[in-house]
Amino acid sequence: MPKNRNTFSSGAPAALTAWGRRAASRAVHRGWRWIQSTGAVTAERPGPYRFRRIGPGTRLAFPLGTVFGERWIELGDHCIVGEQVTLTAGMMPGLDLGPDPVLRLGNGVVLGRGSHVIASAPVTFGDDVFCGPYVYVTSDNHSYDDPAEPIGRQWPRSAPVTIGSGSWLGTGAVILPGARIGRNVVVAAGAVVRGEVPDHTVVAGAPARAVRHWTAETGWVPPLRTPAPVPFPEGITHEQLAALADLPGEAER
Repeated sequence: MPKNRNTFSSGAPAALTAWGRRAASRAVHRGWRWIQSTGAVTAERPGPYRFRRIGPGTRLAFPLGTVFGERWIELGDHCIVGEQVTLTAGMMPGLDLGPDPVLRLGNGVVLGRGSHVIASAPVTFGDDVFCGPYVYVTSDNHSYDDPAEPIGRQWPRSAPVTIGSGSWLGTGAVILPGARIGRNVVVAAGAVVRGEVPDHTVVAGAPARAVRHWTAETGWVPPLRTPAPVPFPEGITHEQLAALADLPGEAER
């Protein structure tokens, strides 16, 4: 014979458990947001890091990746450094790298989440260089001259790296020692770049090769496949934008 069950008594513990889990979840996320905000590194709140310079408006998101050699790292104004970004000067902590900076970010540089910038020879980013997530820029690479010695034990080769102002490095791009990237260059996602890339060039592949180039005389060669996007008028609201999208014929303009 089935036992009588009290709906209120049996349901209450489950409801309380669900409520408790929701409350705990909200508390965890609020706490993590507070930790992220408090742990972010700025010129006013450098935490334990003593960079050679942090410009005004620059912010390194928390949690940071590996950071050492800050005395030889200069960060320009209004830079955005994503979570888990590694910034190192020197092959290991505690080295004396001399009087000059080794790693420089210009003004307005964006480093996407999980990116790595490794510099023992000078690595320089121009102004307004934007990087997607997981970009890898290094002045150092393993050598394999001695076939009898493990490659990881051989002294690496190093060469300076420069990335010109206004360039864009796509997700997972790798910039190798000695690379000299010009202004307003596009490096496609996953490309591996070495050597020189002229201004206004799009490169892709591993190793990266030029796939498009711009000059004042010819424009883009080969031509772009789609028209340039039209910016929204300044001051337009979301409601006005939605209304504009609903007008007949607007999509074809």
